Amino acid sequence: MDFELTEEQRAFAQTARDFAQAELAPHAALWDAEGIFPKEAIAKAGELGFCGLYAPEAAGGLALPRLDATLVFEEMAAVDPSTTAFITIHNMATWMLGTWATPAVRDHWGPLLTTGQKLASYCLTEPGAGSDAASLKTRAELAGHEYILNGSKAFISGAGATDVLVLMARTGDAASGAGGISAFVVPADAPGISYGKKEHKMGWNSQPTRTISFDNVQIPADHLLGREGEGFKIAMKGLDGGRINIATCSVGAAQGALKQAQGYMQERKQFGKAIASFQALQFKLADMATELVAARQMVRLAASKLDAGDPNASTYCAMAKRFATDAGFSICNDALQLHGGYGYLSEFPLERLVRDTRVHQILEGTNEIMRVIIARRMLDGDAPDVIR
Repeated sequence: MDFELTEEQRAFAQTARDFAQAELAPHAALWDAEGIFPKEAIAKAGELGFCGLYAPEAAGGLALPRLDATLVFEEMAAVDPSTTAFITIHNMATWMLGTWATPAVRDHWGPLLTTGQKLASYCLTEPGAGSDAASLKTRAELAGHEYILNGSKAFISGAGATDVLVLMARTGDAASGAGGISAFVVPADAPGISYGKKEHKMGWNSQPTRTISFDNVQIPADHLLGREGEGFKIAMKGLDGGRINIATCSVGAAQGALKQAQGYMQERKQFGKAIASFQALQFKLADMATELVAARQMVRLAASKLDAGDPNASTYCAMAKRFATDAGFSICNDALQLHGGYGYLSEFPLERLVRDTRVHQILEGTNEIMRVIIARRMLDGDAPDVIR
């Protein structure tokens, strides 16, 4: 067991840190304030390989381990969790397409997505199917050599600004449950697709969120991912990685917040001395740092389990997502508190980090759903000896 990163991993993380400082940090506040979707910056990330980190090489990706991907996402999220979170979603959708698409579809979209020239959205959630994703109602009917799509999706990141949709739709009957769901690649500008208004959100303002409606949208039959009925399994495999990704964004944001708080405590003076000299605040900083290190190690453990194909990887991913997103938000909130009134001002990054990390406890499966996943496994007879 080796907890140390390799020189190659450290170099990769440093490249991501340099990119974040040069391309994200100077603009993150403006993108947030004005709701700008920074396609040019994302394309620059693509030039470094950051848009296809773990996508297969056959699709133009780097095929890196999930652990290595967390190093990149953490560095970027330290300055801009919102934009980084979209890049992680794009990575997940690109990996799904690159892994399960037909060769023709993969060869067309793969190089465009992995380089960031084109962007992808992931479409699972519906107005009536959030935590209960298996109850989705969007339908895909096979008619000759085409599928015809009808239905709607909600809370879709990047919707209206991306180029391709990885869509989950029902091909079985209404009572088919998870086994009746299939996955598809859908061009985002296909006739019959319409987009709702841009949602006004608490955070994640550098990426648009909209509903998507499908009205007799026709796609070629070869745009199916895998086989009919495999969609829910594909979605869940994607979400294992997605949960690690969003947990990593929380760790990154917390790292950024901790660094801001540590610097501020040494600069800010009250009662004639730096507030870093007050033991109560020292203890707060100590707790923040401890929680952050624990969250980071939990995320890296889950990533290593997923890389190794561990049969309990899904449980570890749920644990990491639950723990790291709760801890990350708490650390950002504590860092804001340490700044006092200044932390509440938009001139400081803390209020943005707090707003951006709050949604991490909701998406990719709420933290309550993570507890359901964990508890279900922990009630198995061997769990106390295996999950450790």
